[in-house]
Amino acid sequence: MFSKENNIDKEIQKISVEDLKKYKEEYSEEKFWDKVKQYGKKLGCETLRQALILFYVLWDPETPVEHKAIIIGALGYFILPVDLVPDFVAGLGFVDDVTVIAKALHTVAISIKDKHRQQAEEKLKELC
Repeated sequence: MFSKENNIDKEIQKISVEDLKKYKEEYSEEKFWDKVKQYGKKLGCETLRQALILFYVLWDPETPVEHKAIIIGALGYFILPVDLVPDFVAGLGFVDDVTVIAKALHTVAISIKDKHRQQAEEKLKELC
């Protein structure tokens, strides 16, 4: 199992910003909240926190368009039911989603403000 996880991590590391952008068609606010409601407990509070931070950065009018494209791609991948590791796979189903979200957070870090973190924390109180 460990070697399988390493192979998955290697595949995920190959995901580029351009790869993330192609998932933008999967993103919608409604689909995002549906995914959060359906899988929130399975995802865990930390993954939800990261996804929520991206969500709030996306809706900030001061966020650069390039960063919004990356976030939409990452959240589109997160929403997509069929991805590198399907969400229903026990123990591994969200590894790819978590990694894509983390990569997007790292890429758009300069756009993340304290208010985004606060908004995420407030919403997280309702969800966790």
